Amino acid sequence: MPHETVKRLLERLDQAKRRFGPGEDKRVEAVLVGLTRCEFADAEALIRFHESLLFFRAYPHSPRILRIVEKELSSFAERVQLLETSGADTSAFVHPDVSGIAGTSVTDTFTFNIVRWLLLRHPTQIALDWEWFEDENRLAATWPRFMPLLEEDAFVEANVPYREWLRAAKGRGVKDVAWLIQRFAALPRTDEEKAELYDSLKLYVRWTPSYKASRTGMKMPVRKFYYHQHPLIQRRDISFLDELRAPSPKLSRLSAKQGEAMLNMVRETSTVRYRELYGFTHGDSKRVFKVSLGRGVDLFVMGIALERRLPLRAYHAAMIFKNGVPVGYFEGLSFFERMESGFNFYYNFREGETAWIYARTLNIFHHLLGVTVFSIDPYQVGHENDEGIESGAFWFYRKLGFRPTRAKLMKVTVDEERKIASRPSYRTPKKVLRQLAEGPMIFEMSKTDSGDWDRFQIRNIGLSVQRRMAAEFKGDADRIRTDSASDIGRVLDIRTAELSEVELSVFSDFAVVLLLIPDLDRWTVSEKDDLVQIIQAKTGASETLYLKLMQKHKRLRRELIKLGSSR
Repeated sequence: MPHETVKRLLERLDQAKRRFGPGEDKRVEAVLVGLTRCEFADAEALIRFHESLLFFRAYPHSPRILRIVEKELSSFAERVQLLETSGADTSAFVHPDVSGIAGTSVTDTFTFNIVRWLLLRHPTQIALDWEWFEDENRLAATWPRFMPLLEEDAFVEANVPYREWLRAAKGRGVKDVAWLIQRFAALPRTDEEKAELYDSLKLYVRWTPSYKASRTGMKMPVRKFYYHQHPLIQRRDISFLDELRAPSPKLSRLSAKQGEAMLNMVRETSTVRYRELYGFTHGDSKRVFKVSLGRGVDLFVMGIALERRLPLRAYHAAMIFKNGVPVGYFEGLSFFERMESGFNFYYNFREGETAWIYARTLNIFHHLLGVTVFSIDPYQVGHENDEGIESGAFWFYRKLGFRPTRAKLMKVTVDEERKIASRPSYRTPKKVLRQLAEGPMIFEMSKTDSGDWDRFQIRNIGLSVQRRMAAEFKGDADRIRTDSASDIGRVLDIRTAELSEVELSVFSDFAVVLLLIPDLDRWTVSEKDDLVQIIQAKTGASETLYLKLMQKHKRLRRELIKLGSSR
């Protein structure tokens, strides 16, 4: 079929993503059938077809369209192979926005934790990619730990044949990457130190996922599909505040085995997209919950394993599925009633009820954790993020009711809104969008304490601790932790010698912060007892109780907001 015909059909399929209603299923079906008969001569066109197929897999009009899409996706690796054998340029397949298509590979400097996990899950599908490797000097700093006499070569010779050393050391029948990961795992170091050493090498690993682990075939089983026979929910169709306040659907807890299976899927989902989310890598398989939002949308919420929790904020993540297809993820960092929310809806699904799904996702966390203030990091709206600028992320959040926390940026926002209201054809220039993205945005469900969090950054608390460490402890981290734990232990009547290793670590993190509060020793007995309960809850089964106890401690809230709002 001529190239122009393929292009025209692809454009019609793109337009169909915005049209749902009576008769549209027949139009989409006709275009799909036409494209299934086409041969694709270039990667860009084949990628467009793939992304549209994925969209209609998640947002099908009818069972008939679903069957067509499923059949075409199942044979997509063959289309990729045909394109490669034709000699066409296939470099477009490696772009992060479209990576992970069946029949292709992803290559990156994946972290120690992810490579070790890939070896457990997909041992035959990964290998080191030496063509991408850049700096052999890094190998000299680590490989002598498990290669006797390598110092004789690496420390004094030029052009050291490291791969020859590796082949000799690992023996036959053992993969390079498997042997290296085994050696790093066996080092007498903590997991964090092992990861630091391995990650410092920046070794490139190539993963060629199976069909089920590729973006093309990745999906979870669906009992009942939701078919879209009416227009999709648009941003203008919802009241963001009403959605947040609406009753929350019930969460059901998965078994540890089911939780681990879900974590494996979300790790695969991220890895094929060159992403690694902290909450997926270190998720707690015993704390994974499923909640159905309706309209074929399922949310899987997960907490963090105890030993990986952050010192002060509570961390939660979620993967979002639409008719079984992973369409986006969410990351929430909560402190008292404030949550820093990171929402990423994969680009090819962004025309699919994004605002409604975002609102319903925040609704779940509002009811689960008691958070009522939602903050957006500047990166999310375009700061050093071209994708955010191109997608107009600032206006997505602004039209939901978020506001810039900086007065200067709020003024620019109001000026832009006046221009938009008076000139329907007006579009905010990219230069202005970049200016608007210089600061965070915030949404407050209650106006009672409006503005309390405007200047807050958790980083400011950490920097205050560093300055105290430099001034009073000559930069010694162990001393400030030990002395602070001892001093705060006396104030709160906590016997640090009776704490477990994990409990002492958590208490020490709190202690270096609490010692910045000048009148802590004059707090009431009740305020101190409540503070002790908060610290203890940080090591509980989940961080939900920790947050809800924090939300009740008004004095602690006031002091930590003050510390986090001052530079």
